[in-house]
Amino acid sequence: MTSLSRELVFLILQFLDEEKFKESVHKLEKESGFYFNMKYFEEKVQAGEWEEVEKYLSGFTKVDDNRYSMKIFFEIRKQKYLEALDRQDKPKAVEILVGDLKVFSTFNEELYKEITQLLILNNFRENEQLSKYGDTKTARSIMLIELKKLIEANPLFRDKLAFPTLKSSRLRTLINQRYVIKHVKAFYWFSLLLGDMLHDVEAILRLMKRKSHEVLTPFNLSLSLYHCSLNWQHQLCKNPRPNPDIKTLFTDHTCSPSNGPLAPTPANLPISAVAKPVAYTSLGVHGPFPPAVATANANALAGWMANASASSSVQAAVVTTSTIPVPQNQVSILKRPRTPPTTPGIVDYQNADHEQLMKRIRPGHSVEEVSYPVARQASWSLDDLPRTVAMTLHQGSSVTSMDFHPSHHTLLLVGSHNGEITLWELSLRERLVSKPFKIWDVSACSLPFQAAAVKDAPISVSRVAWSPDGNFVGVAFTKHLIHLYAYTGSNELAQRIEVDAHVGGVNDLSFALPNKQLCIVTCGDDKLIKVWDANGRRLFTFEGHEAPVYSICPHHKENIQFIFSTAIDGKIKAWLYDNMGSRVDYDAPGHWCTTMLYSADGSRLFSCGTSKDGESFLVEWNESEGAIKRTYNGFRKKSAGVVQFDTTQNRFLVAGEDGQVKFWDMDNINLITSTDADGGLQGLPRLKFNKEGNILAVTTVDNGFKILANATGLRSLRTIETPAFEALRSPIESAAIKVSGSSTVNVSPVNCKVERSSPVRPPPILNGVDPMSRSVEKSRTVEDTADRAKPWQLSEILDPVQCRSVTMPDTTDSFSKVVRLLYTNSAVGILALGSNGVQKLWKWSRNEQNPTGKATASVVPQRWQPNSGLLMTNDIAGVNLEEAVPCIALSKNDSYVMSACGGKVSLFNMMTFKVMTTFMPPPPASTFLAFHPQDNNIISIGMEDSTIHIYNVRVDEVKSKLKGHQRRITGLAFSTNLNILVSSGADAQLCVWSIDTWEKRKSIPIQLPAGKPPVGDTRVQFHSDQLRLLVVHETQLAIYEASKMERIRQWVPQDVLAAPISYAAYSCNSQLIYASFCDANIGVFDADSLRLRCRIAPSICLSSAALNRSQAVYPLVIAAHPLEPNQFAVGLSDGSVKVIEPSESEGKWGSSPPTDNGILNGKAPSSSTTSNHTADQAQR
Repeated sequence: MTSLSRELVFLILQFLDEEKFKESVHKLEKESGFYFNMKYFEEKVQAGEWEEVEKYLSGFTKVDDNRYSMKIFFEIRKQKYLEALDRQDKPKAVEILVGDLKVFSTFNEELYKEITQLLILNNFRENEQLSKYGDTKTARSIMLIELKKLIEANPLFRDKLAFPTLKSSRLRTLINQRYVIKHVKAFYWFSLLLGDMLHDVEAILRLMKRKSHEVLTPFNLSLSLYHCSLNWQHQLCKNPRPNPDIKTLFTDHTCSPSNGPLAPTPANLPISAVAKPVAYTSLGVHGPFPPAVATANANALAGWMANASASSSVQAAVVTTSTIPVPQNQVSILKRPRTPPTTPGIVDYQNADHEQLMKRIRPGHSVEEVSYPVARQASWSLDDLPRTVAMTLHQGSSVTSMDFHPSHHTLLLVGSHNGEITLWELSLRERLVSKPFKIWDVSACSLPFQAAAVKDAPISVSRVAWSPDGNFVGVAFTKHLIHLYAYTGSNELAQRIEVDAHVGGVNDLSFALPNKQLCIVTCGDDKLIKVWDANGRRLFTFEGHEAPVYSICPHHKENIQFIFSTAIDGKIKAWLYDNMGSRVDYDAPGHWCTTMLYSADGSRLFSCGTSKDGESFLVEWNESEGAIKRTYNGFRKKSAGVVQFDTTQNRFLVAGEDGQVKFWDMDNINLITSTDADGGLQGLPRLKFNKEGNILAVTTVDNGFKILANATGLRSLRTIETPAFEALRSPIESAAIKVSGSSTVNVSPVNCKVERSSPVRPPPILNGVDPMSRSVEKSRTVEDTADRAKPWQLSEILDPVQCRSVTMPDTTDSFSKVVRLLYTNSAVGILALGSNGVQKLWKWSRNEQNPTGKATASVVPQRWQPNSGLLMTNDIAGVNLEEAVPCIALSKNDSYVMSACGGKVSLFNMMTFKVMTTFMPPPPASTFLAFHPQDNNIISIGMEDSTIHIYNVRVDEVKSKLKGHQRRITGLAFSTNLNILVSSGADAQLCVWSIDTWEKRKSIPIQLPAGKPPVGDTRVQFHSDQLRLLVVHETQLAIYEASKMERIRQWVPQDVLAAPISYAAYSCNSQLIYASFCDANIGVFDADSLRLRCRIAPSICLSSAALNRSQAVYPLVIAAHPLEPNQFAVGLSDGSVKVIEPSESEGKWGSSPPTDNGILNGKAPSSSTTSNHTADQAQR
């Protein structure tokens, strides 16, 4: 049917309901299939009228239409069956089983058998899954919750769960205008319809289906009715136009401009988002389905659009009690907005707020620039602009998004190209938290995303955002996903929800507070805008864009909440939270990618974008007219990408272009000033103000960002709290300091280009070599003038009470050293390989003391063995264990472990400890094992004879043999980002191999101290960004840029950590490096700067007996927890294994020292608390 014919049915339904023809109402609902009356359906289910329930449903769906429909009918018939059993009516139960439930046996035969077996029980509650089945009334209520969820999720019910908002007696109103009706036959039909035949819905439907006379076809009947009424309504127009449009039967006609807005309407109720059923659930009706929260959500959200007027108060009350939900993804066939009332005809149309809002965001006839008088802001000076470079920070991957905390003004959230998010405390120059990209629950993701995640390019962050209260962090990714973290004020982000939000990229994310309820708004490549609550339930889906949606801008005027959206075709639309389509539709300048932002006080609207030809536009909008108020000058003609911008203080605009930061006064179209921030900015840098506008973050070309500040911002950046996370437990009280005239701090802003000929003092020398400043460097201008921060102190853990630790039970074995140590990938266990070739496994159980079941130092785990009592023992026949080099690797799913100890490589089943197969018998013996990151059947095996074998387990064949080292292989590390394998050997050499061809790309020696022979185990591990490489040798820790194999950091043992290094490894987030030493000390280093944060004394990891032994005991190996960055485990030379983590009060291992720590008058003390980097020139 056409939209007008559909509207006619709704008018008839409204009339029948008003006249109390209830039976006819529900017959017409069912026969037309336009409106599913959830309230009627609930009544019939609660009454147990199963025949009528299925009959009503049949007007909308059949059993085999889709999986939702099948599940709906299954739940109904299962309940009917259980009630028959509960009445001890076995014959009826058999009838239902054979007649109604048999159809489902085709899809799940096991479930059907289980249902059949209930017949032999005296009480079906003896079945464990049905043991909590209560009385019939309760069971029906619980089932009804599930049915409502399934109906709301079923696409066949889309657009059928909401009844439009109509003024009372709308059909009578149209008929009462009949004295101007010229189509007498049409009036006769409607008079007949509303007369004696009202009780006979079948007669109504027969009339609607007649084709013998044109005037009786549904469309022409509605058209005739509207034409009749239109003549009357058109006479009332103030500015009547010829040939008025027919748009809807629901509202009276008025002539409006051709580009005028759609009539505003009150909000619809959102529905509870429903998880897709993937299979039949178990028999238990109480088990998997928690009580519905739809009512609570409806009550909370119903008043979004209501105001204090009498009419809207009534409306809010009515809508709140409504039982008619709104479909999730409503594609309205009607061309006018509609909203669901509880009782048709009661809800009035608009309220004053809607009219006022529409006046503000109504599109105008043109976008020509309009001049309006504006009150000038208070006076300001250039010193108010944050232009002085305070610091440069290295993120490690190209920065794609940034956002400052709304109240902690030096707390910056950063998203990166490699999918990592990082929380920086700028006053400490320290990373507080870092979360590499990880799919939290692959099984909950759509199949297209699972496929894309495997084969496509790495997933990047497209947007990071703080919630308005600073308690949550939202992250949007370039493929499908959004993540929500809870931020509790400590140095941790807790995983909250993961949502497969859009098909393709999620291009933008923002928070909104409709009705003071926190919501997340997203947009994506699928041309949709979606609204989610904080539990991941979808509340709204807005569709109407014809191109991928580029950005969103949620906002509110008075108590009206709305969303602006822009698409890559340059279209700007505005939406209310009501699923009723966009309210405005106009073009952005440039007709391509555009971002919209409001000023801090919400009174002024700006947009910035770039055309496909590279021309950029920064404009202010006049919301009342939908016209451009002013266009700002200062961009160069062509840009290679999209210009980014931000606003601050209700006064300034800033945009990044041509490697510069450009500033405007909001009231002046001409550029105020610009700065290149000492150079190094991206061509089109991303930038973000903090909420006070005194600090500005700007991205750089070397995978980092610079922090610019004014005098007030510089003072706040020099306020260092120790430890950082303690300072963040309560809001930071920052005093706003007015700056007028010249700054009180003698700092030269870098507005003008830096004089390249100016003499620059070389940086201080640390341990006799130049430090490389790629990670964290402080601006020269600030370093010379800033006040000295209070002294930083190295954190030292000297007493066991200062941290938490637990020793694995049954570990001490003086005849076997722990030479290899791994956490399971699921973080529930630890696997140790001893020098005798025996592997031991410990697991943590999920219980009240450890609700997560993950590895923790707070609970003692259990030594795990299968019932058979088998040990995982490697082949050691004929092996000299003193000379053997044990090696181990664990599959990604923790199902198999592969290891060797001088003999053949064995593949063990982790559940049974049985040897699945053996391969690669010596000689030569295997010395290092690594699974290929993309294929578990491919294993790279380092050998004692210095070769590397690329072995395919499936076909039991060595595919390639790599030669390049002179001594045995001691380390292997893959980088999927760079498509390389890096190997290290006992010859102190590093080799780089192509994964595609297995050809050697490069070979370099590590730099050893003078006189040190090129021997000793060298180990390698990639940073989570897959770009930086940690190289560990007994003489040093070093960080390499793997793409060029250039060393960018180095630390050598010294002072309190002067003993040789025995092992080192990255933390799970690659922000820390744990290093063990041959004197039993452990050092915790900042991974970027290689500066020592914390020293853990031998007394922490050694028992009192070990401390008193004549033979030294020390950690031979370190393993980092795969999920908790501050937890690690050590394997010791006495055979013991210990898990160590900070105390609960501390939460982390010390804090990073500032860059200039320990430097006095250009000299650096010889201290291990500072890094001792080797100069770039020295290694070339």
